[in-house]
Amino acid sequence: MPSFNFFNPYYMNFLIYGAYGYTGQLISRLAKDKGYRPTLAGRNLEKTKELAKELDLPFESFSLNETEKLEKVLSKHDLVLHIAGPYAHTAEIMVKACLKTKAHYLDVTGELEVFEWIATQDKKAKEAGIVLLPGTGFDVVPSDCLARYLYEKLPDANSLELAWQGGGKFSRGTALTMAENLHKGGSIRENGTIKTVPPAYQVKEIFINGKNRLGATIPWGDVSTAFYSTGILNIKVFMIAPKSLIQNMKRMRYIKWFFGFGFVKKQMASKIRKKVTGPDEQMRKTSRSHFWGQVENANGQKVSARLETPEGYTLTAITALKSAEKLMENKLTPGFYTPSKAFGKDFILEVDSVVREES
Repeated sequence: MPSFNFFNPYYMNFLIYGAYGYTGQLISRLAKDKGYRPTLAGRNLEKTKELAKELDLPFESFSLNETEKLEKVLSKHDLVLHIAGPYAHTAEIMVKACLKTKAHYLDVTGELEVFEWIATQDKKAKEAGIVLLPGTGFDVVPSDCLARYLYEKLPDANSLELAWQGGGKFSRGTALTMAENLHKGGSIRENGTIKTVPPAYQVKEIFINGKNRLGATIPWGDVSTAFYSTGILNIKVFMIAPKSLIQNMKRMRYIKWFFGFGFVKKQMASKIRKKVTGPDEQMRKTSRSHFWGQVENANGQKVSARLETPEGYTLTAITALKSAEKLMENKLTPGFYTPSKAFGKDFILEVDSVVREES
């Protein structure tokens, strides 16, 4: 791993892989605006080169399958912000390369199975002397910090419920990841174990963003990460959605198997690549996201709180870059971390305009 530049306390020698994607561009531009000079990287030479030229930043182009080049590039950097999903296909390759080259690993995944796999690499990360920190974006920084906040209010809690209401639209990468996982159904954590359940397994009214709204359970990343952040054994995550969408989620129980076929996935991916672009700048500036959480102990005592944040992709760029900054500043003990375990429950409050209130 390259040594830290002591002559410049704000120096970060880092790589952004997937730099030309929707989220990757937001992070790359923010890094440039803050005076950093990350190396931009991706598998498409022309797209990577074009962005690097626009931002006047160094670049590398390679596929993750080019193991030798991947390891050579990583060995020249202190950390990588891995922004190329779906992470079910890319995280393992990048993590293993980081373990070999001793580069810290950060990503913005929200994929439950990816969190679970990276958690199993904790011992190897400690042996390699690196930090593995997935989920540094909208998935799962705000909800993870909220979970930790609630846990500290009620340390003997044995159940946690989280909910979110997004503002804006999905990017192409997020839509592709969702399409990839449509056939899997839902997930909750029960007695410490992740359990597969039908889509919209539970529907309930939740007071969020000023009024009672319907929410349905989804296989959100916190089903994994909140367990490591709090130790709470029973976890459910709800998405606030219109009644019509929840009904469609329930219908998926009977046809979700169909979306597991390779040809169906390819067709959906093709349509997404042609039609999905993500929120525009105006939407990113004006939209807000809302979170709710509640913990309960065996005696029926409850504590709940709410969180309001900027739009999801705006937030992702800010928290991903802040995570890299704080990692280099704080020199965390090597190993696997969730955002709140790495930086504490108040990490999300370091983002301008975030509001947290106890119910």
